[in-house]
This record gives sequence, structure tokens and C-alpha cells, in this order.
Amino acid sequence: MLNVLTINSGSSSLKFSLYSMGQSEAPLLSGEFDRIGLARGVFRVEGHKQDADLPDHDAALHMLFEWLRSHGSSVELDAVGHRLVYGGRDYDKPQLITPRLIEALTKLVSFAPDHLPHELKAIEAVDRIHPGLPQIACFDTAFHCQSPTIAKLYPLPRHYWDEGLRRYGFHGLSYAYILQELARLDVVAADGRLIVAHLGNGASMAAIRNRGPMDTTMGMTPCGGLMMGTRSGDLDPGAVLYLVKELPTVSAAKDVLNEQAGLLGVSGISSDMQELLAKETGDHRAAEAIALFCYQARKFLGALAAVLSGLETLVFTGGIGENAPSIRSRICEGLEFLGIRLDPALNSANAAIISTERSHVRVRVMKTDESIMIARYTEDLIRIGTPPPRLPHSAGRSIFAPGA
Repeated sequence: MLNVLTINSGSSSLKFSLYSMGQSEAPLLSGEFDRIGLARGVFRVEGHKQDADLPDHDAALHMLFEWLRSHGSSVELDAVGHRLVYGGRDYDKPQLITPRLIEALTKLVSFAPDHLPHELKAIEAVDRIHPGLPQIACFDTAFHCQSPTIAKLYPLPRHYWDEGLRRYGFHGLSYAYILQELARLDVVAADGRLIVAHLGNGASMAAIRNRGPMDTTMGMTPCGGLMMGTRSGDLDPGAVLYLVKELPTVSAAKDVLNEQAGLLGVSGISSDMQELLAKETGDHRAAEAIALFCYQARKFLGALAAVLSGLETLVFTGGIGENAPSIRSRICEGLEFLGIRLDPALNSANAAIISTERSHVRVRVMKTDESIMIARYTEDLIRIGTPPPRLPHSAGRSIFAPGA
């Protein structure tokens, strides 16, 4: 058995899960830190919630290991797996974290300034607390690396491609998980023509054929593609240039595109789809934000079906995809020509399969799990790879032993 801690770091948050990996995958606990670096930080784990002073990711991880030490001294940690949003063009699979990898990722920060710095801080913090403990980087971009070149090219001067300016795609851990689970449920569907709609606060879609990535809606950054909770999605470059010109700084323009746009920007109310649905009948702004989200999703779905030259399976996942029947029905409305027909009763019940028996496209609702995907990748790499030798005192180390 391998005990694997998974970490998903954001700019002001850190989610974690602990798994015992072997013949079965046993989740031992999960939780999160919110408001890192802000006033009144919050720590949640297994029904426990408390306010906390969280000036940085170091403090959050120290608090996590202290809590674990006092709540389960018999568990030993074998590895830590990290979700890294961006791996660039060179990392198409999980990697053992080494000083050389850290150096290479540091050079990529300019491509993912909102994500990589915080993720690297979490890696460094774990190393300070438990030096020598194997850590694995699991890249959200890796899933899309084998997409056709034509799907990754931007129509810009060639030297920008050589510099790394291209469409990378994201949500790869979610897509990899859905593909694995679909293969378990229906191997024919997994080998066929498939679109996965990962719809949550961050939203994207991916076209997959013969278990290989063909295209996706996000591009160079997670701000591209579909409109999202607070991100704009695709815009005319002229609109971006207008914001850069009119606002006092580039940083201010970036804040509009990433934090003030999307459902929040159009509605002027909230980035939360459930809240907007509750206010839809009485507020035209909420109704318009929902309508735009569904319109864009339907348009992208049609485009990806064209990339695949047809469609056999459609999967909805993510917080909205899994829990908002009316959004699913509106996205699929009018797509009968693609062979998509939903059963209203099954859709309302969030059933596993929500299409009718007459539907040529089987439509599924599947819960995604990026954390277990990180744990699986970490286990695979630790078992077949060659992790760095541990110091003698660290062999069989309890995760609750004091760090050096």
C-alpha cells in the first residue's frame, strides 16, 4: 500500500486529499484551506472548520501536517502528488519533482503567472517540512499534448510558435479521469467519438477520438474558450487591446478578464450558476448570463462534433455539468440534427444516462475526480519509477513526524 497526499494549490487556496493506494483506492481524508494570504483564513477538513492565520502556503501546509499528526499517528506518507495547471510543451506526462524540473518550471512562470508561482510554493513548502519525500508533478496540460498540431496553432508569425505561444488546453486531469471511468463503464464509447463538457466555475470542452485528444476549447491560458464564472472566455483581440488601452495597467485589464467577466460580469450579480438560476425569472441580467453561457456551450459543442466528424458520446461533468439539469437541456436544445435527444425525466433526476433510447448520441452525467487522478499518477510513477533515495531517518516516515 502507498499513502499518497494530493495537493491542488490556488492563489489563495489549497485543497488536499489523502489516499491509501493498493488493490483498492481508499480515501482517508480531504479538506481545504481558503483565504491564504488574506485576513481570516479558513481551514476545513472532515467536517472540522476553524479560522486560521494563513499568511502563505508554508503556514497552511505546516498547519495541515500538525493537524494530521494529532489525528492519525499510524499513517505513513509515501509520496505527495501536486496538480500543476501548466506544464508547457515539454511535459506530456507526470514527472518526479527534482531541482532540474523546478528550474525548468520557474522559466515557464511568464506563461502561467496566476498559477505556477503558488504551485511551486507548495512544492517548496512540502520539501522544507519533509525533505527527501518524493513529490510528483501532474500537469493539467499534459492530456492535450498529443492533440494534432493544427489544433494547437495560432495564426501568428511562426517564431511565436517556436517561443511556446500556442493552444495548450487545460482540465486535463478531469478529462483523463472521465476517460478512464468511461472505459470501465463502456469500452466501446471510450474508443469512439466523444465530447466531454467540464462545466464549473472554470469551463471547457474536449473532443476525444480513439482515447486520444483532438481539440479543446481553452487555449494558451485557462481564460480562453467558453465564458466561465468570472473569466471572459474567447474575445476579439481588439476587445482585449481596448481594455489594455483604457485601463491604467495591464494588471487591471487582466483582472477584468479573469475576475470580473463571465457569468459575474454579464449578470452583475454572481458567478454562481445556481444563484443565477434562482434569480432568472425576476432579473433579466441573470437570464441573459445563463442564456449566453448555454449558447456558447452549444456553439462549441457543434464545432467539436465537426472536428470529430460526428459524435457518439457526450459527457457532462463539473459542478454545473453534474448538477444543473436545466443547463444541460438548454445546451442540447436544437441539437437533434447531431443525434442528441435528452429524456427530460432522466435529466431532471441527474441520472447516469440522460439520453432517450432513440438518441444516436449517448449522453452521460459523470462526477469527475481530479484528486484521485493525481493519486493514481503518483502511485504509478512511484511504483515504476526510481524516486530519489531517502535519508536513512526518513524510511517509513510517518507523515506526522516533525520535519527537519
